[in-house]
This record gives sequence, C-alpha cells and structure tokens, in this order.
Amino acid sequence: MAVPKRRVSHARAARRHAQWIKRLKGSELTTCPHCSEVVMTYRACPECGYYRGRPVGRLAGKEEK
Repeated sequence: MAVPKRRVSHARAARRHAQWIKRLKGSELTTCPHCSEVVMTYRACPECGYYRGRPVGRLAGKEEK
C-alpha cells in the first residue's frame, strides 16, 4: 500500500505484514485428540465435534450414543 511513511504506524504496518506472511504459509493442521482426524488449528473437529477436549456443537453428543 503506497502511503506516506508516518501515516501508518509501525504496529499497523507490522500487523498487515504478519497477516500476509500467515496467508503465504498456509493453514496449519493438527490431529484431533478425541478421534485422531486431521483438523485445522483453533477449530472444532468436524467429525466428532470436540474442541480442546470438550464437546461443542451439534455433532458432539452423536458419537457417544
């Protein structure tokens, strides 16, 4: 973004740069500790409905029955 040097603070410019780097690297994946499925970080598992060891959402109670 072409703007005068001091119109954008260092923190704001660094935050914008960090978001660009994050998109460049792509999303990170982890495994669900409850069902061992591959899940995006900081998201509830779409298979079992658990997030951080707790049931959340509509899917959480279905697997236990």
